[in-house]
Amino acid sequence: MLNMNFVTKTAAATALGLALVAQTAWAETKIRVQSVIPLSADETIMLQDFAKDVSDLTNGEVVFEVLAAGTVVGVQETLDAVDSGLIEGGFAWTHYWSGKHPAAMLFGSPVAGAGVGMDNIAFMSWFLYGGGKELYDQLWDEMGVNVKGFMLQPAGPEALGWFKEPINSMEDFRKYRFRTPPGIPGQTYKDIGIASVAMGGGDILPALEKGTIDAAEWCCPKPDSVFGFQKVLKHYYLQGLHQVVVNADIYINKDVFNSLTPLQQKAIEVAANASLMKSMAYRIRENGLALDKLVNEDGVILHDTPVDYFSEYMNAANKALETNAAENAFFKTVWDSQKDFARTAIPFWAGSQTSNANLGRAYADQLKKK
Repeated sequence: MLNMNFVTKTAAATALGLALVAQTAWAETKIRVQSVIPLSADETIMLQDFAKDVSDLTNGEVVFEVLAAGTVVGVQETLDAVDSGLIEGGFAWTHYWSGKHPAAMLFGSPVAGAGVGMDNIAFMSWFLYGGGKELYDQLWDEMGVNVKGFMLQPAGPEALGWFKEPINSMEDFRKYRFRTPPGIPGQTYKDIGIASVAMGGGDILPALEKGTIDAAEWCCPKPDSVFGFQKVLKHYYLQGLHQVVVNADIYINKDVFNSLTPLQQKAIEVAANASLMKSMAYRIRENGLALDKLVNEDGVILHDTPVDYFSEYMNAANKALETNAAENAFFKTVWDSQKDFARTAIPFWAGSQTSNANLGRAYADQLKKK
């Protein structure tokens, strides 16, 4: 005769086993990502969008929790904290870590378009199809950090910046203590006689209000207006060379990344690649709206950058690139790769984009006449 008690116990055990299997299959991996900027910044908003894509693609198995700058460690300790596993992830611009390796600049903000005319779209072509991604993966080994990086948010060209008074020449520019990015882009300003001061984004407005600096750059109309620079400075220059290309990235502790399933890893990669396009599209719309408000509501005066800036900065940037290539083998490898790509890609891309630039300029001029 069938033992019903045995059947009941067996069924219960089977159900428990299936529940445990289901629980294991749907276990959530939480990756805390500390940003180097406030949660209100546009870049952090786009990071949250990337995080949602990953969660959706993995059915909630991989969840990114975005933390504000300074939540666990200081901004400058972000990458080290990811490396050690103190936090599972970080969000910043790779040129922030140029002190660990000079080649970080060639990925985060290749000064003056790496000296080969790359804009943010051409840079993405090099990164995805010209060997850049493989070199980017190698960068972390060159730095000696236990990190897996993903490029998320290309931008550029960034604005020259904000000033108290109009600048009509480099002689005028040199009168100001100017916030710049860290690494070679900022050093290049020093090389042409600018009093360059590197600091994090959240420190810029307080420094302007205190008079520690009296001119500044950060990014573009929308991020700049979020930080509130228009409250203290009214003269704005859109055309700059220091960050014609700039990329914000997410860094994940490599042990944490390797613990994910291949499908979860692929979801992060796919979401990151989607973010490259989504962030460029987002920025064009948001920066256009922000610039319109800055000029028509906030009293900001838009200027063209002095002509002598371009030759001085470009010449100094090329010298910096050549010096670093001579001193560091991996830097040279990356820069050579960018130059090899640019030899054929840039003549095509620059030539074809001339029509777009002229068309856009003509329309902008029409709007001015209305």
